[in-house]
Amino acid sequence: MANTLFDKVWDAHRIAELPGQVDLLHVDRHLMHELTGAAAIDILEQRGLAVANPDLTFATLDHVISTRPTRNERVDADEAWSTVMVDTLREQTTRMKIARFDINDGRQGIVHVIGPELGLTLPGLTIVCGDSHTCTHGAFGAIAWGIGSSELVHVLASQTIRQKRPRTMRITFNGTPRSDVTAKDMILHAVGVVGTSAGTGYAVEFAGPAIRALDMEGRMTVCNLSIELGAKMGMIAPDEVTYAYLERREYAPKGERLAQAIADWRLLASGDDAVFDKEVAIDMGAVRPQVSWGTSPEQVAAIDACVPDPAGEPDDARRAQLANALAYMHLTPGKRIDQIAIDRVFIGSCTNSRISDLHAAAAVVKGRHIAANVQGWVVPGSLTVKREAEAAGLDRIFLDAGFEWREPGCSMCVGANGDLVPSGQRCVSTSNRNFVGRQGPGAMTHLASPAVAAASAIAGTIATPAMIGAPA
Repeated sequence: MANTLFDKVWDAHRIAELPGQVDLLHVDRHLMHELTGAAAIDILEQRGLAVANPDLTFATLDHVISTRPTRNERVDADEAWSTVMVDTLREQTTRMKIARFDINDGRQGIVHVIGPELGLTLPGLTIVCGDSHTCTHGAFGAIAWGIGSSELVHVLASQTIRQKRPRTMRITFNGTPRSDVTAKDMILHAVGVVGTSAGTGYAVEFAGPAIRALDMEGRMTVCNLSIELGAKMGMIAPDEVTYAYLERREYAPKGERLAQAIADWRLLASGDDAVFDKEVAIDMGAVRPQVSWGTSPEQVAAIDACVPDPAGEPDDARRAQLANALAYMHLTPGKRIDQIAIDRVFIGSCTNSRISDLHAAAAVVKGRHIAANVQGWVVPGSLTVKREAEAAGLDRIFLDAGFEWREPGCSMCVGANGDLVPSGQRCVSTSNRNFVGRQGPGAMTHLASPAVAAASAIAGTIATPAMIGAPA
């Protein structure tokens, strides 16, 4: 029986089997940010421990750093407490000789955006970070997952982690997508079909012709929402698309080393007779542009559908969940989703802030202007993305359309830096979570693709590009 992609990578990193069916794994990449990293280093030093392999740890500033637009010198942080976090991580990483991607060297950005774009993320690696969306890096055929505070200290001190081996699940996307269906629509639809607990205890491999047709940035979007399925780890087997993306990346192998690495990476794919503990098939013919209507990523529907009626749900607990979600979102059953008026649009986050996402949104808003009652933000995922977008004139397109063009960071995805949606306002967001209060107390979030977010900003209601017609 051939091993799965997951089995091959896991087994290659297993150092020892520990009691309680726990494995000790070597960690190839430890990624850090200021929201969790600085505190972990404090604990490490309080225990009198040193960083075992500083050359395998990489830090960036993303969660609390300011994204406020500036004419001249960029503002690091908008509050005293966030300034302390930023300055603390800077001091720690400098002293410990940990690589830090900062605004002054031009490589700062969201940790799950800069890892791939710098070539730190490679097939066959184990990658951890104190952030649940570390699963994004699995798009390259790596095992990548988010870890907690005590695990952060363990990795810093030993370059290892203790982990219970998950079961395996494969989600296969069969068929050809409609021309208006994006990677974000694919994964939102999948979450809606299987639910947010279906992946609990599993490592998920995404497969099928529709996955293979995606570029790397689309694959990262799919893997990013693995945690919204309940799975800590989501993976896609590397292929020619992966190898082409990694060419000339700063930290990726070069020349003969790259050729040898690719030869090794070709062996990672799950075999034709590989057996998974669970199989799920998604029919791409059933997937249309998606938008969430509730307070969980599984509460999602096609954009031309209607808000569901909890009364039709036979399960008491689930019926109560749906009713609570509608109450928080101030929606009534039967209302068409594409008639819901909005106040804000946020294009950004580790899900959809890469250059292809910004191109997709700019193509929709070019020659138009956002609705008078809507405030729109575009937050590039990294300084590299920002430079590329500005070189292509995308910043001018967004500014002319009435959007704010901001500095890179996590921003309004989670609002850790103070970028929040005001209470009572409704936001179409390209991020990954629509939990109660996720974008601010009383904020109402609708998850969508960059194209839908952009079209919604123009329409003033939730909309697809097709619904707003051609520019006047």
